[in-house]
Amino acid sequence: MKILAFAASNSSQSINRQLVDHAASVLCNEIASDAKVEILDLNDFEMPIYSIDREMADGIPDVAQLFFDKIAAADALLISYAEHNGFYTAAFKNLFDWTSRIEMKVFQGKPMIIMSASIGKNGGANVLKTAVDSAPHFGADVRASFAVGPFADKFDGTIQRLSDPDLAFALRQSLVSLISSTLQIES
Repeated sequence: MKILAFAASNSSQSINRQLVDHAASVLCNEIASDAKVEILDLNDFEMPIYSIDREMADGIPDVAQLFFDKIAAADALLISYAEHNGFYTAAFKNLFDWTSRIEMKVFQGKPMIIMSASIGKNGGANVLKTAVDSAPHFGADVRASFAVGPFADKFDGTIQRLSDPDLAFALRQSLVSLISSTLQIES
């Protein structure tokens, strides 16, 4: 089983990257030892800001196609969204906009877990709601979602693990649901 994971952030200090790395670790070490997780860095997918004029003049950038192909090759997705002013980061939105020009169903029917982390108490709840509400329109099969905030109070940066027992339980339940749905699809 192949899982594609990424933080929808281009920050080198991203707490959403820490969260998605932790989720991938829990998945492989505690839930599905046979899973192979590929973790993407959005910095590897930089391209000009989307515009129809650029698309008409130069076509779709190769890195947008690469991102789309990586989703296609995965059995499931783990995504942790950073919240900028209540919405997606510009880096993710641009990548998403370009990729949606290849196929509007960017997520290609893949089961996914949507997470968000924030330094605030709401844990990126605004971007989480936006992502959960819009993902099915773009071909996602959302299996679970949860927010972590304030991140420093709920995540132990020293050992890179959720320190809040309720969130740790929610993560495990979400991962079990993801794996179960993936196995059903493969059958």
